[in-house]
Amino acid sequence: MYDIARRFRLDGGIDQIDPFGGGHINDTFRVRNTDPAAPDYLLQRINHRVFPDVAGLMENITLVTDHIRRRIAAAPAPANEQTTLTVVLTLEGAPYLREEDGNYWRVFEFLQGLHVYDLVATPEQAYEGARSYGYFLRFLDDFPEDRLTEVIPGFHDLDRRLRAFEGAVATPVNGRERECAESIRQVRDMADELLVIDRLDKSGELRRRVTHNDTKFNNVLLTPQDRGKCVIDLDTVMPGLVHFDFGDAVRSGIGTATEDEADLSLVTVDMEKFRGFATGYLEVTRDVLSPLELRYLGLSGAYMTFIMGVRFLTDYLAGDVYYKIASPDHNLLRARNQLRLTREFLDRLPDLNQVIARA
Repeated sequence: MYDIARRFRLDGGIDQIDPFGGGHINDTFRVRNTDPAAPDYLLQRINHRVFPDVAGLMENITLVTDHIRRRIAAAPAPANEQTTLTVVLTLEGAPYLREEDGNYWRVFEFLQGLHVYDLVATPEQAYEGARSYGYFLRFLDDFPEDRLTEVIPGFHDLDRRLRAFEGAVATPVNGRERECAESIRQVRDMADELLVIDRLDKSGELRRRVTHNDTKFNNVLLTPQDRGKCVIDLDTVMPGLVHFDFGDAVRSGIGTATEDEADLSLVTVDMEKFRGFATGYLEVTRDVLSPLELRYLGLSGAYMTFIMGVRFLTDYLAGDVYYKIASPDHNLLRARNQLRLTREFLDRLPDLNQVIARA
């Protein structure tokens, strides 16, 4: 590990290297510096099974962070208070290292004094996280999205996910379709209403932008005063729709229960947190979004939640081949949870649209 770290252009010296964070994809380590005037670093082993195009992945991150850094430098307050990740190059000047054993490594400067929360506890936290995600979209509004590699093709393509779902229904493992007949019916009942965003995307009516595509609340670093400061975990940055980012943030942060909650009576939408998120996001993005983008923003939470419900149900039918599970029916419970939350979003759509109009 020390030998790997020394192959990057680090200032100061290496004191120690410790495992860091709880990410499920990449292996992350904090490199502590012997020089108090120099930064610490994050050393990561990239999961090239999930992201086989490491060169495209790292080019995306380098292009996007360089562009954001220039936009921040030219921005007025408070936008100039945001920051972005800094990629540290190898001794040879590359943004990543490929070891002889086939592993890939990268290094970022460690952002001292910032923290994350796994869950949104208050509307104020939702507001602050939303502002950072909003600035992320705003800073990249003038970046040509076709310069980026699509690192996970069809990641939020609902039609593609539904075709995979129907394939799993047709060839289920061990008769599992009988246990989830009601969930299968719910997917089919809601699909057409939610495919509208997918169709508008493929018709070119909705603008393709640079989007983050994994906008969980713990992908925003906050200051000690809980002010949103920096969007992190940029592996899924690629062309997409604003609805992917707004919707996934709402899905993962605005519900009243986690996606593992089995008691569906606890699964609904926290409207105060939604109001906080929508207000923070639109304060910094409304003037760069089109009327059509704004029109379907309220539906985006249901869209992204539905995709997750479909994916969990597909995996259950296929025999739990993708997601890690803690019990034999874990993916089915997750699917029921996300489909219930989808229904809640759809039932509250007039209220969500009203909040967006007033934000």
